[in-house]
This record gives sequence, C-alpha cells and structure tokens, in this order.
Amino acid sequence: MKEFSAATEISASAQTIWDILTDAAKYPEWDPGMLRLEGKIGSAEKITIYTKVMPNRAFKVTVSEFVPASKMVWTSGMPLGLFKGERTFTIEPLQGKRTNFSVREVFTGLMLPMIGRSLPDMNPVFAAFAAGLKARAEGH
Repeated sequence: MKEFSAATEISASAQTIWDILTDAAKYPEWDPGMLRLEGKIGSAEKITIYTKVMPNRAFKVTVSEFVPASKMVWTSGMPLGLFKGERTFTIEPLQGKRTNFSVREVFTGLMLPMIGRSLPDMNPVFAAFAAGLKARAEGH
C-alpha cells in the first residue's frame, strides 16, 4: 500500500465545501494542480482529470461513493485489482461554521511494487489542493 494525504480546518460550512468539490468545471479556478476536470461529479459518474503534474496523461476515475456534504470517493485502476487508486474526500462539520476537510489517496494491488516507484510524491499536491479549497470556501 502507498498513501498520500492532506487535511485542513476550513471556516465554512460542510455544504459550502461540498458545493465547491462537486463543481467540476470550476476546479482550475481554485485547485493549483488542475488543468481541467471533465464530466459530472455525482454518484457512479465517470470523470476525466488532467493535472499539471502529468499534463499529457488523462486520469479516468469513477465516483464510487457519494455521500452529500460528507464523503466522496474516486476510484481508478487496472482490471482484476492489479493496481488500484482510491481517493477519499472527507468533510466533518465542527461547531460554528467550521469544518475539517481531508483528502487521502491509497494505492494497492499486485502491480504496486512496479508502478509505485514511478508515482510522484502527492503530499505537496494534496496540501496545495486543501489550501486552494480552503481559500475558495472561506472566500464565499
């Protein structure tokens, strides 16, 4: 297993954060690592991600879990579980209009020892994502 993550406390409601996370077209406006995100973010939807880290590669993911204003999971990988990536976004309301937000990606599968070596360190990318989301949500 290989894992990357980031978390932050945001001075905004869980619903505000959820609304930002599920608006695919606007990701490039606040996510510093995103070139574009194509598709609709919703339960069982398929989306395509284009990032600055790997601009010549499209990442196709499925929204495998979708719990409004609480949790969302994007899943991708190879057939037969040879390699799988699972990105989880978690939103936890706190007292007042504050919310804990975390993003975590876990890679697993038989091919992980070979593929895992070529994966860049995603912790700084996730930290920038969380900071961008925080700035966007607190600016609302």
